[in-house]
Amino acid sequence: MPQHTYRTPAVRQLAEAVARVAPRDPGRWPEREAVGGPGGLPGKVSAARARQLWMVVGMWDRAADGGKLPARSTRSASQLFTPKALRAFWELAQAGELRALQQEQGRGVELPPATLRIVRDCLRIMATLAAPEGRAEWLPTVSQPEPKSTVRPESLGTLYRRLADMAGTGPYERDGTTLSFEDRTRLLAMVSIVLDAAPRSGELAALHLTDLAPGERAVAIRRKQQKAPPNRAEEIAALAEVYPSSVRAVLWGRRDQVSEATYQRILAAQRELTPAPEIEWYPLGQGTRVAVRRWLKVREELLESVPLTGGRSGLWVTLVPTKAGPPGITLRPQGLTQAFARGMTALNWIMAGLPGWEPMPVRMEQLRRAVEAEPMETPPEPVRTANNMT
Repeated sequence: MPQHTYRTPAVRQLAEAVARVAPRDPGRWPEREAVGGPGGLPGKVSAARARQLWMVVGMWDRAADGGKLPARSTRSASQLFTPKALRAFWELAQAGELRALQQEQGRGVELPPATLRIVRDCLRIMATLAAPEGRAEWLPTVSQPEPKSTVRPESLGTLYRRLADMAGTGPYERDGTTLSFEDRTRLLAMVSIVLDAAPRSGELAALHLTDLAPGERAVAIRRKQQKAPPNRAEEIAALAEVYPSSVRAVLWGRRDQVSEATYQRILAAQRELTPAPEIEWYPLGQGTRVAVRRWLKVREELLESVPLTGGRSGLWVTLVPTKAGPPGITLRPQGLTQAFARGMTALNWIMAGLPGWEPMPVRMEQLRRAVEAEPMETPPEPVRTANNMT
């Protein structure tokens, strides 16, 4: 596999360090090294994080080639993580001067906060690989934007009823976008599960048939990533009797911001904290069961009409040919969010101007945050297996 050649010694060394934890050679991926994570716990980077790390390596390369970094910082990777070099890099990155496409550079368009947070997090990981003592001497602060407003709770019931009406009638078309019967059936099942279990879009996309209890009485949601210790700062703070800000500082490697006594109390609270469950089961209401059963029937008919090889365990599948293949391929998270946005846009168009209707958001996250879902204390029995799927 051809490798990119970096002219600056510091960037070459940084790329070699990143290659240990995020190798570009697929054959080396299973043997990649772990990297220190939040709270100092080692873990292996995901494929998505690997792509982000290499994106930031490219940004360092463009900054060095442009002669916009302090001269001394280009000699070794460790020098890239001094305050002077980091500040120079961050100013360029923030201003959008380190974009990969040359035509997008120099336009004065700053990187959005979400991208800047990714860059900042990658710098922290890189510092553990190349900086002295495994940490950067300075890292920028990126403001967290206020979350967009959620759907009012009293509107959730109206949303389900209108979707149910739309699923049973139609077809609907606007501006060249058509919502078929299959599309409307799938959308109703998706939204119904969101209203009962409040999964994130990635969690919803990851559902398999085996995540449904027999009779569609409940659904299993995997929340391991989102409920990992770094996102449980409030619980740790309550146990340690310290401020949540102190806990976050420790979890993200900024131990120097708290006293030794506070640090030890936080570590003790971490050890005491009961691990979050990897799977949580949520009961499904009668309306959701009906919606899911209708979708399962449509899904089965679709798979029977399009012969496919390989696994068919994904709950959500494509309805039309895509780049991934013919209809019936497991729907990816991006496709799921697009299907949701398309459906909400159509619903808002249909309901526009009717008394009592408030436009629904086209982002699933705004709907999910309006839902208060309580998991079941014990899993349903018996759970669905490959032998009792219907």
